[in-house]
Amino acid sequence: MTVERLSNERWGFASNCFVCESKNAAGLAIPFFHDTDASTVFAEFTLDDRFSGAPAYLHGGVTLAILDEAMAWAAIAVAGQWALTHTTSTTFDKPVRVGQPYRVEATILEIADERIYASASVFDTRGTVRARSTATFVALGAAQAIDAIGATPTGTDTEFFRT
Repeated sequence: MTVERLSNERWGFASNCFVCESKNAAGLAIPFFHDTDASTVFAEFTLDDRFSGAPAYLHGGVTLAILDEAMAWAAIAVAGQWALTHTTSTTFDKPVRVGQPYRVEATILEIADERIYASASVFDTRGTVRARSTATFVALGAAQAIDAIGATPTGTDTEFFRT
């Protein structure tokens, strides 16, 4: 298995991402990885009660943010496109509890007409699906990407920005 750490620094710009940026003190600081052999993106996380909805459960919006982030990284790392969420649908099968370890995995289902279709699931340590999501992403052109990040990408992977 070949695994690489995913980071916005590859594109030469800083990020304050709520889900993945370790420098965001108010965020989740979840590191994401690309398994190049399996063409998946994954992360492992345990969150405390600062992110709860019901006292013992992770807030559903936080769970959705993690699923969305995993799929967005899959769009970048697997599909090779910087993209934004257009639509999403999530099913919460079982509670995601605070203080418990979980793994999120995302993959690309299809790429068609500048749309990227992705799926992601949150698993507990037994491999039980706790929440799952599908989403459609829209690939950004270079001008849109520059507008979104507020700078011109200067890193080594600028081919991810379609022209």
